[in-house]
Amino acid sequence: MTDDEPSLNIPSLLTLAVVSYFVFRWFFNRDDNSTTGGRGRGRGNAVDPASVAQIAQMFPQMSTRDIMWDLQRNGGSVAATTERILTGRGLETPPPSFQPQVAIPPTNIQPVQTASAPSALKADGQDLISRYNLSEKASSPHAEAEDQPATSSKASWAQNKEERQRLLQKRRDDMILAARRRMMQKDQNGAQ
Repeated sequence: MTDDEPSLNIPSLLTLAVVSYFVFRWFFNRDDNSTTGGRGRGRGNAVDPASVAQIAQMFPQMSTRDIMWDLQRNGGSVAATTERILTGRGLETPPPSFQPQVAIPPTNIQPVQTASAPSALKADGQDLISRYNLSEKASSPHAEAEDQPATSSKASWAQNKEERQRLLQKRRDDMILAARRRMMQKDQNGAQ
């Protein structure tokens, strides 16, 4: 007669032992990662400061803490973080327990610096008049008044690339000079 009860043989016991080993290993490694706060994506969990700076330059409206959190979550992939921002999904807000390992100075400009920025730019000679060499035109108001009607009558688009470039530069110069005249007139009216 045959035995209807299943018996345990050596290959089935070895298979059970190997599967059990991998299940226990997976279970205990998963618990270790959850207790470290999700930082267990390999050794060297620090985020590359160059990656954070690169993304912060592309998207200055994003906070560096959010960028660092997303880079840490996706393994440091700049492309994945950029794609997430560009698709409009935005970045997740890091939990309060997240403490960045790399200290990066904030990329946001402080309001105090904004107020002193124009005086610093003028001291360095970085205003638009000196940047585009318009000091001669700015000092002669009669030439500017004569040039404006010629620009407004030429509203067509030139076929030649150099001519278009020249017209666009002239239009830019005229806009800068007109803004300067308005600012000077406003200052004169405010002083009176």
